[in-house]
Amino acid sequence: MAHVLRRLLPAGDPSGTVVAAAPPVSPREVFRRFWPYTRGGRRWLVPVVLLSLTAPVVDAAELWLFKTVVDDVLVPRDLRPFLWVAPAYLGLVVCSAVLGYADDVTSTWVGERFLLSLRSDVFRHVQGLSLGFFERRRLGDVLSRVTGDVDAVETFLLSGVADALYYVIRLGVFVGLLFYLRWDLTLLALVIVPLFWGSARHFSRLIKEASRERRRRGGSLSAIAEESLGNVVLVQAYNRQGWEARRFDRENVGRFRAAMASARIRAVYGPVVEFIEVAGGLAVLGLGTWKLAEGQLTLGGLLVFLALIGKLYSPVHGLSGLGTTFYAASASAERIIELLDQRPQVTEAPGARRINRARGAVAFDGVWFRYPGTAAWALSDVSFEVAPGQTLALVGASGAGKSTLAKLQLRFYDPDRGAVRLDGTDLREFSLSDVRESIAVVLQETLVFHGTVRDNIAYGRPAATEAEIIAAARAADAHEFVERLPEGYDTLVGQRGRTLSGGQCQRLAIARAMIRDAPVLLLDEPTAGLDVRSGRRIMDPLRRLMAGRTTIVISHNLLTVRDATRIVVLDRGRVVEDGSHADLLGREGTYARLHRLSADAALP
Repeated sequence: MAHVLRRLLPAGDPSGTVVAAAPPVSPREVFRRFWPYTRGGRRWLVPVVLLSLTAPVVDAAELWLFKTVVDDVLVPRDLRPFLWVAPAYLGLVVCSAVLGYADDVTSTWVGERFLLSLRSDVFRHVQGLSLGFFERRRLGDVLSRVTGDVDAVETFLLSGVADALYYVIRLGVFVGLLFYLRWDLTLLALVIVPLFWGSARHFSRLIKEASRERRRRGGSLSAIAEESLGNVVLVQAYNRQGWEARRFDRENVGRFRAAMASARIRAVYGPVVEFIEVAGGLAVLGLGTWKLAEGQLTLGGLLVFLALIGKLYSPVHGLSGLGTTFYAASASAERIIELLDQRPQVTEAPGARRINRARGAVAFDGVWFRYPGTAAWALSDVSFEVAPGQTLALVGASGAGKSTLAKLQLRFYDPDRGAVRLDGTDLREFSLSDVRESIAVVLQETLVFHGTVRDNIAYGRPAATEAEIIAAARAADAHEFVERLPEGYDTLVGQRGRTLSGGQCQRLAIARAMIRDAPVLLLDEPTAGLDVRSGRRIMDPLRRLMAGRTTIVISHNLLTVRDATRIVVLDRGRVVEDGSHADLLGREGTYARLHRLSADAALP
């Protein structure tokens, strides 16, 4: 059967679009990792157990009343016992309904509390991972794990365990009652139990393999959807809708095949279990009918025994089926554990120093760095200093290492050799959050959240007052266009600021940096993507933002950096020139050549 399943599953993906499978994890390890998340709801597990205990007892009492009706009312045709049996039966029905309601509500509360804790913890963990993780991973797959896979873990740990406990209690109650009625018939009924568990054990392994592939394909599907829809402008501009649809369909078909493989296995498993159950029931019916004919068993006793057999096989069937459920859910648990096992590349040292208010002296001291998994150095022996209040421009061709320096300044990565210093102290000695609180950024890609204008400006300092938000907008030359928006500062800007122009988004980013009021300012291509008019318009707000702050400007456009106190020219990760604008032009070197190219490009 296993080789049949493997033929059903999708073949390896040569294009590399399928996310890698998570390492297998034992059920014991899954319980060890996720059991602590039940801490908030453990006190409610006792009521769940009690409810699980009382429900089968009520069911057994209802069946016993049925035996009384048959043996004491129907067979002798005596209506008197019915007068107390009927209200007793109605009372048991009401009791069963109340217990069922309490069980459903309590179990759901415990399960949802578990999900609330686990999902929040997974999200916080992912938020704390270093930038390198997100540069290596596909965002759609990460989202699939944080949402869908987390839900499946609850099935494995709580719902499945609660069901197993419920089935065990029911099994104990009904086996005890069956032995009380007829021990010989009970032994015959229990002969088939090993067949239930043997078939479940065999099919569970196959279902786990199919479920693992299904979850993996689901992660790939989410990744492709996120990439395609997130870049819908590019897709439509290049008429690549058909190609993206085929890429999506390829993973969709892979997921479909994995789902069908699982469905086929379950479709075979169901009739096998049903056949075993019917065979056991027929054997008991045959022996019971013989004992009824011999006068060793009453009709009511036989009918109740057969009903109890159905109740007995239900938890046996359920317990055997839980194996398939556990194995299917464990595929999701493996993906969550792999995510939780990821560790930030950048960590905070024990006893890290706090920063009250940095002066803003920045220094790169013999910095060497290469990205994880690569052999080439992105930076080689880079050294420079920026005094408080000065402006340093980093220039160079694409790939020279300018943005890498910005990532090191923000401690998205740490250098392999050398040090990045703030006020003379290695950044690794400071609290990570304090390092980033000391830096305001205006990035090349203007990052705007789906929220109001006010929310986007206050993102730089959530405690900012309304007056401070408006003052920052005025300083960024944003107040005028914000006032013209339909709802002013309460206007929703849309996802990634799609209701605003590029220049308007950039001015919001400048206002956000202003309200942060950090001593160090990092400008990464602040005029990139803007037309000449828009680029010139934001220069005045940028100068106001830079005033009194240590500023590092990264730019291809050398016409925007001529006023810098100092200019560092990078080439292939090395510093090749260093000086003021006038000095570098006079040397007729790399900077002078790049400056002429920028001047020629600016000509109409």
